[in-house]
Amino acid sequence: MKRLGNRNFDTLRKVKITPNFLAHPEGSALIEMGGTKVICAVTIEPGVPGWMRAQGVPGGWVTSEYGLLPASTTGRNQREAVKGKQSGRTMEIQRLIGRSFRSVIDLKQLGQHTVYIDCDVIDADGGTRCASITGASVALQLAFRKMVEKKMIPRFPMKENVAAVSVGMKNGEWMLDLCYEEDSAADVDMNIVMTESGKLIEVQGTAEEEPFSRSDLNKMLDLAEGGLKTLFEIQRKAIGDEPVKNNTPFGNLGDALAGLKV
Repeated sequence: MKRLGNRNFDTLRKVKITPNFLAHPEGSALIEMGGTKVICAVTIEPGVPGWMRAQGVPGGWVTSEYGLLPASTTGRNQREAVKGKQSGRTMEIQRLIGRSFRSVIDLKQLGQHTVYIDCDVIDADGGTRCASITGASVALQLAFRKMVEKKMIPRFPMKENVAAVSVGMKNGEWMLDLCYEEDSAADVDMNIVMTESGKLIEVQGTAEEEPFSRSDLNKMLDLAEGGLKTLFEIQRKAIGDEPVKNNTPFGNLGDALAGLKV
């Protein structure tokens, strides 16, 4: 099956991740997946949410904000700050991003710090939530390395990389990494978030026309896993080397960061 851009059914759009895209955050990355472009930034601030202090929960917190810039869509997208409230879609996506990373971060290792993940979509052509998660994983790795280097935290808290990709079906044929035109016309649309070791974090799937079978679900998961393996390779190249091990103490930091190119 040939698609827009003459892609095969199991081919990702062209993916590029530019690490350290911004000057000020502890970690940042620009991710480009086809026509979708997202700036992912990670900022570390002292303190934790009030509910954590009230309940005496140890460790830090990881949260996310997501947004579409006004010129990121075909027609101007009004800023939600002007509207006075966030849309349900925005809240759902930023909660997804936060959940995805809290599942692979040892919050106790963060101390009394809050990690803010900001994902700003500057061009939207489908798959913005998946691109946000994939790019934010790189930004987090870079940010945590700085925290360990500055001795803000004792150990590297992130267990492994996380990435996400969309799959869909149209007229009985499966597609990987849908662009906007494919997404808007798909009979089945699914977003899959996975760790680099192959564990599922979240599966969001919807039948727009006809319900899909269990065997169809397995096919979608297999299709997504193939694309995610490629995304993990791209992440590792953007980071510069193998991720720092979760149990790396200060004493081994020099060896852990040897050869880092970012």
